Amino acid sequence: MRRRNFLPLSAAALSLGAHRILGANDRVSVALVGLGGRGNDHLTEFINMAGVEVSAICDVDPVSVEKAQGRLVAAGRPAARQFSDMRRIFDLQDVHAVSMATPNHWHALGAVWAMRSGKDVYCEKPASHDPSESRIMVEAARRHGRMLQVGTQSRSLPHKIEAIALLRSGVIGQVYAAKGICYKRRKSIGHKADSVAPKGVDWDAFLGPAPMRPFNELRFKYNWHWFWDTGNGDLGNQGVHQMDVARWGLGLPDHHGTLRSVTASGGKLVYHDDQETPNTLVSAFEFEGKQLTFEVRGLVAERVGGMGSPRGNCIGNVFYGSDGFMELDDTAYRVYQGEDHVLVREGRDQTRSDTAPHIANFLNAVKTRDHTSLHADIAIGAASADLCHFANISYRAGRKLTWDPAAQAWTGDAEANAWMGRQNRPPYTWPSPL
Repeated sequence: MRRRNFLPLSAAALSLGAHRILGANDRVSVALVGLGGRGNDHLTEFINMAGVEVSAICDVDPVSVEKAQGRLVAAGRPAARQFSDMRRIFDLQDVHAVSMATPNHWHALGAVWAMRSGKDVYCEKPASHDPSESRIMVEAARRHGRMLQVGTQSRSLPHKIEAIALLRSGVIGQVYAAKGICYKRRKSIGHKADSVAPKGVDWDAFLGPAPMRPFNELRFKYNWHWFWDTGNGDLGNQGVHQMDVARWGLGLPDHHGTLRSVTASGGKLVYHDDQETPNTLVSAFEFEGKQLTFEVRGLVAERVGGMGSPRGNCIGNVFYGSDGFMELDDTAYRVYQGEDHVLVREGRDQTRSDTAPHIANFLNAVKTRDHTSLHADIAIGAASADLCHFANISYRAGRKLTWDPAAQAWTGDAEANAWMGRQNRPPYTWPSPL
């Protein structure tokens, strides 16, 4: 994605919005953009799926591209076309869908470019890097009639679908509150001096719409999560999954119409390193008649209820109702009723992969052209990402924020509203029209 390659989308690419409808038995041609941790997880799923061809792969790091190509060939799959510039993929008329597993700050712009060229997009979580991007992504998906699934894969896990259905049925009475728990151990990242980018890595393209910074190893290869330019801390990394489940279980609308206020406090505690985002964050969201609290703890923390393992991470949700409570994590749900907390029902995860059902749901929508069939359509994924952004904004502002549902903005707080979006660094700017 070097600057000289940033050309307007070709007329051929822009005409692809009406490319032929795929039949139930047609192979879906997929391009992978971003070949780091989650990108390789996507590659694993696509390799194991029938009816899918990985026809192109792209990353700013040529080493990552070569490794992905090697995995394809080793699995007996045809070699994919290789790129460092994602826009060249969007010009390929035989590509139907794009898997977007870039760092957070590239999700929105990459997805918009792909959708303008007629591609459907499976986009990793969080949907956006800031709330203004959320709105842009929803608008672009609807304008171009594209399928845009966000990778909050809990929405496709059978035991979680069953658990939410139980909440809807009144198994614990009226659900009035939810707690999100993200106790995921994170070690200190230490300190690193700025240096020269590894050979072949396009650092300018890696930063893309984010501000230009000198290359630093800590801002690359996963640790980009802990810098505000490119990531959203662990609330927007692991935590967005549990935030999405909390919204789901509470039945909150996607437009934030019932949100009243947000308060978040914490900090980067114990460690003295180069990380910018907090490793400890406690957030409280007040909605009309409902409450959502969320805790992020990257240091050693306890096991909550029956979730997690005695020596591992504790990640999940607790829902509170008038007649009991429910614990829900990636392995199981447990329903407790009455004053004595009697365990009345439980269910366990039976899937081999938490991602495969979610990608399968996306591929089905690519063929049916029905965005309402997506389990995590962009409107859903963006709303969950927004709550993570809102908590981060409250933390950075250092105060409670009051939400104006009509204006979709913070009441009387210019500083907080300024953090709702940012100007992209040229030439990585929004296309016009979207």
